[in-house]
Amino acid sequence: MTRYSTETRASIYDTVTAKIVSDLEGGVLPWTKPWKSGVGKAGFSFPANATTGNNYSGINVLLLWLHGSE
Repeated sequence: MTRYSTETRASIYDTVTAKIVSDLEGGVLPWTKPWKSGVGKAGFSFPANATTGNNYSGINVLLLWLHGSE
């Protein structure tokens, strides 16, 4: 297992933080997905909110599939 020095770790954190701040200042929300969900390669679509039409994401999809909703 490779261990990083404290300086290297701080440098990585600084680099990532600077990129996020730069994106935010440029009007980009780096935590939002830039693509539209829909029918995937497996031939199914993700569950969507009936009111807004927005697709659910993350653990919500798994929970809905386990519950039997599509």
